[in-house]
Amino acid sequence: MSGVMESVDVAVPVRAAYDQWTQFEEFPRFMEGVQEVRQLSDTMTHWKVEIGGVTREFDARITEQLPDERVAWTSTGGTEQSGVVTFHRLDDSHTRVTLQMEFQPKGAVEGAGDKLGVVDRRAKGDLKRFKEFIEGRGGAETGAWRGEVNRPQP
Repeated sequence: MSGVMESVDVAVPVRAAYDQWTQFEEFPRFMEGVQEVRQLSDTMTHWKVEIGGVTREFDARITEQLPDERVAWTSTGGTEQSGVVTFHRLDDSHTRVTLQMEFQPKGAVEGAGDKLGVVDRRAKGDLKRFKEFIEGRGGAETGAWRGEVNRPQP
């Protein structure tokens, strides 16, 4: 497994950053290579992504979601990945968004891309574009889901 961890500080309150992040179907507007995300239920999403010229589709299950704190997920078949996005209040109008993700590169192209830091750069760029997106809207999110998904107990 490979991993990535990136952070960005956004000039919006934690609630606005979190609420925007829960709008998964908006991800193609700021995430490179994400062609489509469909919210299938409160805890399931379907993704269509392009990685190194290869299109992949997979489902991901939200394993934990705590308003204004975190969203965690894991893929369910096909592409192997999991991660968490956390939201840290810096002050009333600034939030640190941190993405941690683990993934299993498939094939030579993805393996080479991983070794060359392509995923790290893409994650950094995605967070930068998220910052531009939410700040460019004056901190106004396109929607929100404030429900909770409790972490599974061992």
